[in-house]
Amino acid sequence: MRRITLFIVSFITWYLLTWPYNFQTGKMDWQIFFVGLLFSLLAAVLFVEVFTRTPLKFFALKRYFWAVCYIPVLFYYMLLANLDVVYRVIHPKMPIRPGIVRVKTTLKSESAKAALANSITLTPGTLSVDITEDNHLYIHWINVKSTEEEEATKSIVLRFENILKKIFD
Repeated sequence: MRRITLFIVSFITWYLLTWPYNFQTGKMDWQIFFVGLLFSLLAAVLFVEVFTRTPLKFFALKRYFWAVCYIPVLFYYMLLANLDVVYRVIHPKMPIRPGIVRVKTTLKSESAKAALANSITLTPGTLSVDITEDNHLYIHWINVKSTEEEEATKSIVLRFENILKKIFD
């Protein structure tokens, strides 16, 4: 089942990226289509061990709904963080208190933790440094508001974590 799912996901991705069908002429570029089939099959054979352990999650439509909902949330927090960093750069005294804080996540899957770490890194002023086995992340923060784990988790992690749970776990 994992190989079949990987083949389908690979081929759909290939098809969407190359788009071999021309609407103006109404013709399909069969060379691109068959090369996509070949490479998707090759990816399914070679990379099945790297692929997800639970491939049926790809077919749950509610995950795609939450992924689409996550995009504006991520952009909103990126905008706020950009404005905060700009304020700190143009402020005459440059009010920063950099430091590394430890935060906790309740996400279970490795993909979810990676998405959380990348979301944190994409918001300016924060950078994911490490993810430990016991569900802790070490985050470099441009303006440490609290070194307490619970308060830092509320400030940095919880805004992303609730939606990421619905997408990945």
